[in-house]
Amino acid sequence: MKLLTQLFGDRIVIANATGCSSIYGGNLPTTPWSQNRDGRGPAWSNSLFEDNAEFGLGMRLAIDQQEDYARRLLGDLSGELGDKFVQALLEHPQTNEAEISVQRSRVAALKLALGRIDAPRARDMLTIADVLVRKSVWIIGGDGWAYDIGFGGLDHVLASGQNVNILVLDTEVYSNTGGQASKSTPRGAVAKFAANGRVTRKKDLGMLAIDYGNVYVAQIAVGAQPLQTIRAFHEAQSYDGTSLILAYSHCIAHGIDMSTSMTHQKDAVNSAYWPLFRYDPRCAVEGGHPFHLDSRKPTVPLQKFAATEARYAVLARSSPERAQQLMSMAQKDIDERWQFYAQLAAIERVVTD
Repeated sequence: MKLLTQLFGDRIVIANATGCSSIYGGNLPTTPWSQNRDGRGPAWSNSLFEDNAEFGLGMRLAIDQQEDYARRLLGDLSGELGDKFVQALLEHPQTNEAEISVQRSRVAALKLALGRIDAPRARDMLTIADVLVRKSVWIIGGDGWAYDIGFGGLDHVLASGQNVNILVLDTEVYSNTGGQASKSTPRGAVAKFAANGRVTRKKDLGMLAIDYGNVYVAQIAVGAQPLQTIRAFHEAQSYDGTSLILAYSHCIAHGIDMSTSMTHQKDAVNSAYWPLFRYDPRCAVEGGHPFHLDSRKPTVPLQKFAATEARYAVLARSSPERAQQLMSMAQKDIDERWQFYAQLAAIERVVTD
């Protein structure tokens, strides 16, 4: 989330689901969010588990409605403002920081010009002029929200095609409420309501989103491949549609030495416990490869990685036979998933008549 605000913080609008991220994100009177020297910073608000996706979608729709109204007002005011100036405001691309900076300068000039026009339309335009600078809408929450309680709303947003970005901080457990199992909890892990180890495999939320065909999807681990993480953020932001980023998020509920969390993420990737990939619908054209597998073939067995986490080790001590059975099944899950992902990465997009 720090990286997210470093990249887009001067124009980001955040809908944050209730959970750990809302506690450290909105624990007033302190706040982790800040503004830059120009006074710009994240606009943040918190919603409940069950409706955060819809909450964020509403932000997108509201911004779009304001922009439509601003464009109509500009058209009405083109005589006073000048046709070329209005055309530049309406048609200037905003695909990178330099172009957005130019647009901000034009909006500043627009505000000065509007102040000299004594008309209701000019006063209305002045109140919403900033909407002409492209906003970046992000819907953020944990796996308890995205995989479980809020999944219905999340799926609705994924199917909407709207230009929103979804960031899931996947701890694979309901961290904020005491460590209960969620649909993201992997097979063999111990959690509340899964004291004997979770029996079923983890929901593959990324593949569910990819199945829509028009959703940008990435799975990242900043401690394992920082450049892949940055690339995924930029690709998601630039994609004119819905994007979903699944971020490996270590947690105290995993029972690890938190001081080694970044290297632990590397082990998660090297064992294929957390494979890194990007799916970009823009590459789904003739001969293209929309699915990119960014991590290498696993070099570490799951059991070696799992032994460093208390949520697996505790079952190995209390019920060794059951732990071994579940671990074997979990390794098979990983092997099958890796083979499937590798096949997807090799497929060329070919459209037949």
